[in-house]
Amino acid sequence: MGKWFGEFGGQYVAEVLKPALLELENAVSTIIPSKSFQDTYAAMLLEYVGRPTPLYFAENLTRQLGGAKIYIKLEGLANTGAHKINNALGQVLLARTMGKRRVIAETGAGQHGVAVAAAAAKLGLSCEVYMGEIDVQRQQPNVFLMRQFGASVKPVADGTRTLKDAVNAALKEWVRDPDTTAYVLGSALGPYPYPDMVRGFQRVIGDETRRQVLDQTGRLPSELFACCGGGSNAIGIFTAFLDDPVRLTAVEAGGTGNAPGEHASRMNGLSKTGIVEGYKSYFLQDDDGQIQPTHSISAGLDYAGIGPELAELGRTGRVVFTSARDGEVLAAFQQTARSEGILFALESAHAAAAAFKKVPHMDKNDSIVIHMSGRGDKDLFITAGALYTEEWAKFLRQEADRLERQAER
Repeated sequence: MGKWFGEFGGQYVAEVLKPALLELENAVSTIIPSKSFQDTYAAMLLEYVGRPTPLYFAENLTRQLGGAKIYIKLEGLANTGAHKINNALGQVLLARTMGKRRVIAETGAGQHGVAVAAAAAKLGLSCEVYMGEIDVQRQQPNVFLMRQFGASVKPVADGTRTLKDAVNAALKEWVRDPDTTAYVLGSALGPYPYPDMVRGFQRVIGDETRRQVLDQTGRLPSELFACCGGGSNAIGIFTAFLDDPVRLTAVEAGGTGNAPGEHASRMNGLSKTGIVEGYKSYFLQDDDGQIQPTHSISAGLDYAGIGPELAELGRTGRVVFTSARDGEVLAAFQQTARSEGILFALESAHAAAAAFKKVPHMDKNDSIVIHMSGRGDKDLFITAGALYTEEWAKFLRQEADRLERQAER
């Protein structure tokens, strides 16, 4: 695809960052296609990540909802619990091959940070992860995991203290030391060549899904559903189907309402074209061009922008965008857990929520695939607090008291 997807994409960066990006461009075009890199990467996907991940027929949900048959791509069964490891492992392997000694990354929900920390531990590089203070607070399980893998977690107190600000902090650190450091970007956005590179590492999801659904059903699905923040999991599964007569539905964070700060729906007419963090795309902005606050019950979907390729696919209509409210997401999270024994990440539960509304109105001969981009273990502090508020609050108070007494001994 190159630098541009229609009018979106590009490489809008300060001169000081251009040499590092040029070095990365050369590595992407020479190292990644090489047989030695591809052989090493493929072996690690098989033996370390656990690919291929299963495509699971959700028999109980299909029976309950009626309509189309429901299949779930269980990307949450990959090592570290989400699709993020595909890209993180590829970029960290590339960094080591380039001779870098350190990787830095941004993270929102924490899954990208966990994946980068794990890959860095596996491949012997030091790792720093930048994370907004709000996300640090609500994603403590992933903060704990990053630290166990040896990463240093850097809370970011600027701006909205979420993913956008973590990206800014990581980019500033990369500018400070590009010679020994590689920036591992977690989504298919940012300045070129990141959108191309991330899509390339994530398209394994769609390639597997296409083979698996044809093997199991003998035909392509009628529709794919994937959640969409920055867009790495969505573009990862959609890419293999772009030339097929398959409806591609990306589900954004509908949050609690349509007012600024209540959602993170970029593709519903509320966003504007802008240039942020090195690339051109749609962003939630006010009349002065300032990035608006966002909200989602999931820490990974509250990004104010969207990857440039998905922006173009949405503009042309090839990808259809919808959204799910927080309440719908929690309901889908519980329904999937109780019906299939599968715990969706809150991000992935957005895709499930949209699918569950659509499936009953589809023909029984149709089939759909929901991309479970991650497991819900990481969301314990959010889901338990939302679903069992008093009981969870009591538990946390008791734990805080116990830890305080322990510290005083």
